[in-house]
Amino acid sequence: MLTKRESFKPFDMKVWLATPTMHGDEMKYIQQAYESNWMSTVGENINEVERIATEKAEVKYAVALSCCTAALHICVKLAGEKLYGKPVVGHGAVEGKRVFCSDMTFGATVNPIVYEGGIPVFIDTDYDTWNMDPEALEKAFKMYPEVKLVVYAELYGFSGNVRQIKEICEKHGALLIEDAAEALGATWEGRQCGSFGDYGAVSYNGNKIITGSSGGCLLTNSFEDANKARKWSTQARENAAWYQHEEVGYNYRMSNVVAGVIRGQYKYLEEHIAQKKAIYERYSEGLKNLPIRMNPFDGEKCVPNYWISAMIIDADAMCEQVRDDAKALYVPESRKSCPTEILEAISFINAEGRPIWKPMHMQPMYRMHEFITKNGSGRAMTNAYIPGKILDVGAEIFARGVCLPSDNKMTEEQQTRIVEIIRACFE
Repeated sequence: MLTKRESFKPFDMKVWLATPTMHGDEMKYIQQAYESNWMSTVGENINEVERIATEKAEVKYAVALSCCTAALHICVKLAGEKLYGKPVVGHGAVEGKRVFCSDMTFGATVNPIVYEGGIPVFIDTDYDTWNMDPEALEKAFKMYPEVKLVVYAELYGFSGNVRQIKEICEKHGALLIEDAAEALGATWEGRQCGSFGDYGAVSYNGNKIITGSSGGCLLTNSFEDANKARKWSTQARENAAWYQHEEVGYNYRMSNVVAGVIRGQYKYLEEHIAQKKAIYERYSEGLKNLPIRMNPFDGEKCVPNYWISAMIIDADAMCEQVRDDAKALYVPESRKSCPTEILEAISFINAEGRPIWKPMHMQPMYRMHEFITKNGSGRAMTNAYIPGKILDVGAEIFARGVCLPSDNKMTEEQQTRIVEIIRACFE
């Protein structure tokens, strides 16, 4: 006999987590690159992307690069050289230095620290915003007052208190890198995400709020730093008739073809945000009265871009779930559920959901790095929750959180069926 969940008919076409939404204008600029024969890493499209990016992000300079990870790498290099001076060739800009970093994020936030020889120290998550906890950051500075660099990431297009994070950095004489890869178009207190940091980065990856299939921009208010970023991203070539090199460089510049796609997408940013907001609000309404809550945010100060709608299950509504580094198991229980069951149910009807980002301090390559919470510090904690007190917020959100299908081409009817199957998991 089929369970209620198994009685749902799968979608004929898959409903994705998030995919590109094209409008046609992109082809005009791609064609322009083709017809002008500017197919490399210079051209009008790149110039326009940088101009539009500065206006949208409300900064003075934007440097168009091959991806957001490249932008973050150059940010770390710029910050490191400003803080510690130019390193000897073969050594990184933050060689041997601790760098405070968001814990609940994608690996691309952290890896550039390691590229430049730094030692990531992970700062726990604020349960009310799912972003870096300012209290934990303050505690980290008390433990390591010599630290001078913080890398802060905004999760799923919902900002935490980035102004407070910036003020804490300033108080301790530290520079802030703001990873706004997921938060393009989101604001905190009316100010654009990506503009709070001494350096910022945004992403145009294939699943982001607007896309070029790839690409990213480094954001800064420093003319000198923008020029350094452009030089380093084109193999650090000196101004000579031949290829002259005095420092390490990278092949990080954006293609004029990719820039054409991004240029055509930018005019639809607000439209995409409105579509994503509608998806979030339909989930909020459709899932109310269940023991869950949606991505939390400060409704007075934060205007998200709603890139990914996610939910977290109340602790007392979780059925038993066990995960290792590759697989997950659960025990079904009446009126309870877990991320694994919900993701299986969504997949059954041909829709894509995902777990919440696994915190960096739980990743195999970073498990021995220090992890600082407002309640304590250490390595990965095995007991993340005791009644009334969460000790490891990131681990707890990962254990109970689910990213829901958030594609802005999803129909209301499709979303209604996804809501129904989630509700069935709690019956």
